[in-house]
Amino acid sequence: MSNTEKIPASAQLVVIGAGPGGYAAAFKAVELGLNVTLIDPEANPGGVCLHRGCIPSKALLHVAKLVAEAEEATEIGVTFKKPQIDLDRVRNWKDEVIGKLTGGLGGKVAKQKITYVRGMAKFKDAHTLTVTATAGTTAEMSFEKAILATGSRPIMLPGVAAGSTKIIDSTGALEIPDIPSSLLVVGGGYIGLELGSAYVALGSKVSVVEMTAGLLPGCDRDLVSVLKRRIDKKLTEIKLNTRVTDLKEQKNGVMVTVEDKQGEATKSLFSKVLIAIGRKPNSENLGLENTSIKVNEKGFIQVDAQMRTDEEHIFAIGDIAGEPMLAHKAYAEANVAAEVIAGRKAVFDPRAIPAVVFTDPEIAWCGLTETEAREQKIKIKTAKMPWRSNGRTLTLGRDDGMTKLIIDPDTDRLLGVAVAGPGAGELIAEGVLALEMAAISEDLRKSIHPHPTLSETIYETAEMLFKG
Repeated sequence: MSNTEKIPASAQLVVIGAGPGGYAAAFKAVELGLNVTLIDPEANPGGVCLHRGCIPSKALLHVAKLVAEAEEATEIGVTFKKPQIDLDRVRNWKDEVIGKLTGGLGGKVAKQKITYVRGMAKFKDAHTLTVTATAGTTAEMSFEKAILATGSRPIMLPGVAAGSTKIIDSTGALEIPDIPSSLLVVGGGYIGLELGSAYVALGSKVSVVEMTAGLLPGCDRDLVSVLKRRIDKKLTEIKLNTRVTDLKEQKNGVMVTVEDKQGEATKSLFSKVLIAIGRKPNSENLGLENTSIKVNEKGFIQVDAQMRTDEEHIFAIGDIAGEPMLAHKAYAEANVAAEVIAGRKAVFDPRAIPAVVFTDPEIAWCGLTETEAREQKIKIKTAKMPWRSNGRTLTLGRDDGMTKLIIDPDTDRLLGVAVAGPGAGELIAEGVLALEMAAISEDLRKSIHPHPTLSETIYETAEMLFKG
């Protein structure tokens, strides 16, 4: 890998941040004939997603799935001994997965002759960076074009001591230094529920507290209900409309004070507390004040449809450029930015950005949701199919899922797709393609789906619309 502490004096294109957006932009730009310098503090590209986010969390969730399947196999006449968790081997396997992926990216950077500077960068002015290498060397670098892809970080509750081993964020949870006997997850969003599920499988008693009226705020309630029926059996407790008012570390754990919507306060002791209340963009300490780049009240850099900032030669992509903060959105934005810089015509204008919650069961959706339609007073027609009538779900012993289509009643055009159940994250890709192709429900009905598969639930749901 062309990993260097030497800071070049100039760059045709500099990409700041080597996460999913940053490395994708660098690779695309090289493909289009540009010379690229990539700057990131990690030894290899990958960013939060590969090092401390989506990849390690999915590795742990795979462990959780294996444990759950072993326990539930008794229902179909197969009995295993109680799974034994070797935490060191689990941790090492997770780290090996991360190493293979990040190392592969490092090799690709070298092969494509991208200059990789391990360090940090900030703007001295709109055409000059001050770059500090990890070894401590500092130098200025001029550039023609720049892409900001610095990602995001977990939000921590105020007053929590930095480096606490008992009050942790998602990064600390994914390090799995031990298995706490009891764990409180603060935040019932996708990060909290995914990591909470993993720790249940590892042997922790997990409780969740959420300040809103339901889990996964913003997600359609009928989808959440499919998940909640299952996790209610696994989680020790779920408290909604409840907020944490105080955290006190003690020798034997963390004393947590929570308050419900009536103002009634209760205290409980937990071995550890996981804070999963969202993420915020890494837009500070970049020297943006030395440029004309504008940042909104949430810290997101303002960009146009070509991912340009208010400095027309500087672009921003990924988490720093606005919600949803998803790796696949960053990939798409990276391609747009690189193509525009290379002189091609391109805009970021997707019809559907899929969202996936990798719990058990998974929840996935794309396009318009029922919740959004209701809020925006958009007239829709829906078709919902419970999975208990699908052959494949019955053979898997998982008929608790649901597939939903959202349709324009006047044109029959597909507006949204949602799935709750095992494999929902894979199934939703068909919905994304259908929306991008401006499909109508008839298109889904007439597309021959393989039998017996979970994908048939999409066809079967469309068939319900036809029969109706």
